[in-house]
Amino acid sequence: MLYVGCEGESTEPDYLNLLNSVFGGGSGHEGQRFRIQPVYVKNGMTPAQAVASVRDTAKEDEAWALFDRDDHHDIPQALREAAEDSTEICFSHPSFDLWLLLHFQAFGGSQSGSSKLVVEKLRQAHPAFKGFDKRNDKSIKDDRRAALSDPQKVKDAVSNAKSLVNQCEHGSCRANNAKTYPYDRDEPKSTTEWSARSGHAPECEVLRRDPSTDVWRLVVSLGIVPDSTRSASHRGYGYAGAGRDA
Repeated sequence: MLYVGCEGESTEPDYLNLLNSVFGGGSGHEGQRFRIQPVYVKNGMTPAQAVASVRDTAKEDEAWALFDRDDHHDIPQALREAAEDSTEICFSHPSFDLWLLLHFQAFGGSQSGSSKLVVEKLRQAHPAFKGFDKRNDKSIKDDRRAALSDPQKVKDAVSNAKSLVNQCEHGSCRANNAKTYPYDRDEPKSTTEWSARSGHAPECEVLRRDPSTDVWRLVVSLGIVPDSTRSASHRGYGYAGAGRDA
């Protein structure tokens, strides 16, 4: 069992429920069973609110916070508070929509916080997403859900997301340096150290990781897709008090 605090009220919870229904029974690469409990509110939350909300809900269980760059001003606060409580971060720059697009194609180039091009590419990438973000419809249901459920597409998304880490303009970021296993909550860590679990170099500023998305780490941590960053000794390892099935 793990909890994921969502900035958005529609797209992200829909996607997490997709992972539950398609892979939660153990149909992923490692045969690992899991249950994600999305934590969200109507009209959404800021990044710091998503961190606080999932922390309060998860208690001692595994907690993640999923949020975008957008125009948020409290991201540094969210990162600091996540590090203090070992809440894992799924940060997407410019938006979660990038993670969806990576299921169908690679993508690159700084977006300066704008999701316009990402959404345009997503609408062209698959017929199910032709009307995505039109008339305020960013849901993941029916044909969209089916398009994202293909295990090979999920593998492609992970591969494309890792490539973005390796291509980061900082120059020292490597996806193979990412940490995809749970962290012992009793061990101290700094905001810089915690932010580097994504594979980006410690000195690579989070807000300059453009474009990027850390959602791939969540997918790998659940055993849905194999990844070389997870050694056999880390599989099944959890937080003290966590109840994830191995």
